[in-house]
Amino acid sequence: MDHNGNGTCRLFLAAVPDADTAARIYRLAEVLKRAHKFGAKITEPERLHISLFFLGGLPERSVEMACKAAAEVRVPPFEVLFDRSASFRSRPGNRPFVLIGDDGLDRLRSFRRVLGAAMARNGLKHLAKKHFTPHVTLLYAERDVEEHPIDPVGWTVNEFVLIHSMRGLVHLARWPLRSCGG
Repeated sequence: MDHNGNGTCRLFLAAVPDADTAARIYRLAEVLKRAHKFGAKITEPERLHISLFFLGGLPERSVEMACKAAAEVRVPPFEVLFDRSASFRSRPGNRPFVLIGDDGLDRLRSFRRVLGAAMARNGLKHLAKKHFTPHVTLLYAERDVEEHPIDPVGWTVNEFVLIHSMRGLVHLARWPLRSCGG
């Protein structure tokens, strides 16, 4: 694995659904794909995630700083709930088709702010970007579709992970969520 910052390593911090929820999201994606007549490949259940911070190809020292920041976070487990599907504007022919939500993602937004503050304290302020649209990417479609309500899908976030993305997603490290006393 290459952590020397030359861009060959794609690292990010993410929340991932449990296996049952991932399977449920995958089945929902199959239904939505048929309904919208998309030709694209659906994201495999084991690749489904909510990106929290993209770290890119960091040097080893910066990866250590990100892990130190992650270990400082003290937040109890929380629920996430997605209640709509939507398209993100992107490159033509490669539009992310995603699950999004509003109130059901407030605790996730709060958690991300805590994690971002820990990253900033550990010398990674440049990576702790404020803009955040929580989502789960179902597939990359050839065209946009309108936003639609769905039967809400959610799970309890009990941990977050450092993921390396090259020819698959590899979980390099994980941090359980726990209260201040835990």
